[in-house]
Amino acid sequence: MSASGRIALRSGLDAELLKALRPAWIPAGILAATALAAWLVPVPASLAGLRTAGPYALLLTALGMALRFNRGRAFVVTASLLGAFAAYQLFPSKAAYTALVVLVPLNVLLAMLFPERGARYRAAYAWLALLALEGLFVAWIAPADGAFDNPFLRSPPTPLLGRLVFAAAFAAAVWRAWPELTALQVGIAGAAAAFYIAAMDPASGAYAGFMSAAGVILIVALLEESHRLAFRDPLTGLPGRRALEERMRSLGGRFTIAMVDVDHFKKFNDTHGHDIGDQVLKLVGTRLAEVGGGGVAFRYGGEEFSVLFPGTGLDEALPHLEAIRASIQGYRMAVRAGDRPKSGEEGAKRRGEGVSEKHLSVTVSIGACGPGARLRTPVQVIRAADEALYRAKQGGRNRVST
Repeated sequence: MSASGRIALRSGLDAELLKALRPAWIPAGILAATALAAWLVPVPASLAGLRTAGPYALLLTALGMALRFNRGRAFVVTASLLGAFAAYQLFPSKAAYTALVVLVPLNVLLAMLFPERGARYRAAYAWLALLALEGLFVAWIAPADGAFDNPFLRSPPTPLLGRLVFAAAFAAAVWRAWPELTALQVGIAGAAAAFYIAAMDPASGAYAGFMSAAGVILIVALLEESHRLAFRDPLTGLPGRRALEERMRSLGGRFTIAMVDVDHFKKFNDTHGHDIGDQVLKLVGTRLAEVGGGGVAFRYGGEEFSVLFPGTGLDEALPHLEAIRASIQGYRMAVRAGDRPKSGEEGAKRRGEGVSEKHLSVTVSIGACGPGARLRTPVQVIRAADEALYRAKQGGRNRVST
């Protein structure tokens, strides 16, 4: 590979990495802003009550949102942070502190190891019972300040055992988040980091600041998660129909809408099963996301997709639609059989042994339309694009019709 090719490849990889790490920017920014505020902006005496009320308000809000959105891991992590803050307010002793900086990351670690089952299910009572038992333990051990005179438990600032458990919990949170890096998964890791920083000096104002930061991180992450679930299709990763409807409200007088339908999709499902059908939809979604000309792809519903070209006329959009149709037609999809190896190394070994792999071809039909004298609103245009799609299917499929 030439030097220019290596530079282009490296630039592309850097851009992909920055895009993948985008959900981490908000938690990192909140932590950085909290650190600057704790360092540069002392809390006036008249607002000293915020050190207590602020973390309670924010963590209680995050806890209510986790319960409302039925996010089990977020609920466990937030309840642990809220319980830890309350417990240290009630029992500000070295023994209580040592117990909390071990128990909170331990709860995070356990939450990461168990599958996500929501916050409103019968087994969630086990988490509540565990948290209650931990609270009783902290209350019982709080007066015994000499109970943790052990190299692994000696504090401050943070005992060695607490640091080890936190490292395991943070690694588990990153493991759960990778490679999707959704806002909530990253937010849980950020909240755990905020607690670790807060625990470095629980007697200072920074403790309340970073506990508040943990609440803010979780609130923002839960809001972004709810937005993602509402506006993004979980199978293909494309924006969903609601996102398209929102985008259509801001269109000007010049745009193009294309409706895309997978040809013979029911036959794929009946012949190969729903797993193969899902692979077909993922393939089509991935290809449509690469459409040029400023087009934006959406999952409309079922096997139907939409491509919106804001500010682009029909004649300009058609070459890009034709190119993406040809790209989908020319792609040979390898069918993932039930016994197909997970790793690429094992797959290459089996191919070397002569194990055949089944490939399928996929085609799509596309109907496109833009506004005109009779079609003034986006709703009217999308209906006309749907009619053009019907004509494409009637004309033999695997074509673009207007």
